[in-house]
Amino acid sequence: MRMTFVKWRGETFAALLEPQGAALLKGTFGSWTRTGEVIPPEQIEMTGMPRPSKVVAVGLNYRQHIEEMGEETHADPVLFLKPASAVIGHGEAIVLPPQSAQVDFEAELAVVMKKQAKNITPAQAEEYILGYTCLNDVTARDLQKKDGQWTRAKGFDTFCPIGPIITDEINPNQVEVKLLQNGVVRQQGNTSMFLVPVQELVSYISSVMTLLPGDVITTGTPSGIGPMHAGDIISVEIEGIGTLTNPVEHA
Repeated sequence: MRMTFVKWRGETFAALLEPQGAALLKGTFGSWTRTGEVIPPEQIEMTGMPRPSKVVAVGLNYRQHIEEMGEETHADPVLFLKPASAVIGHGEAIVLPPQSAQVDFEAELAVVMKKQAKNITPAQAEEYILGYTCLNDVTARDLQKKDGQWTRAKGFDTFCPIGPIITDEINPNQVEVKLLQNGVVRQQGNTSMFLVPVQELVSYISSVMTLLPGDVITTGTPSGIGPMHAGDIISVEIEGIGTLTNPVEHA
């Protein structure tokens, strides 16, 4: 399955990407049915996914990133939340807030949930996952260091680009993750380097909070994080999924 969200005749639809075009869907997360209408490939206009109830983020899940941040390895996954108001889609602008002098990119593999999950086991996790997509965990690095906690630094509007393709056709624990800044590779890693694999993360998070259909879990970033500047074009590329691209602007 490869799906996205598209604009068509003034409305937004979920759609399956197929050789003949985008097959429109109706319904809700995890319970869609085909409308019978297919948009030809040349008319597909991808848009952002509906805002989830929450984006649950996992910090420090690559050892090399832990080292570059000067942090220590934790016994349990480090969790934080990004607000739904931070979510934007492919092609929308990341806006640099005046409160920060250093806003960094962080390329990540994200998990999209298809049904409610609470206290599930790692073996059950894939039954609850719709698929995987690209995410940029944009971070005001100076504010993160100043505040000592991460809510403000990671919660500004536009600080969570997601999309545009969701697929279940990958092994989430064995894919290349890259970030390109103006076409130059700045981050490159493989999810095989995760300290905690995806299924264990989903299980662990579900033991803390109920995950709802459409919720997003983002799984941590490889090393190589760095600052963005107005005028930049930032792309997250994940093997087997595709590319999420966003321009960067001043507020």
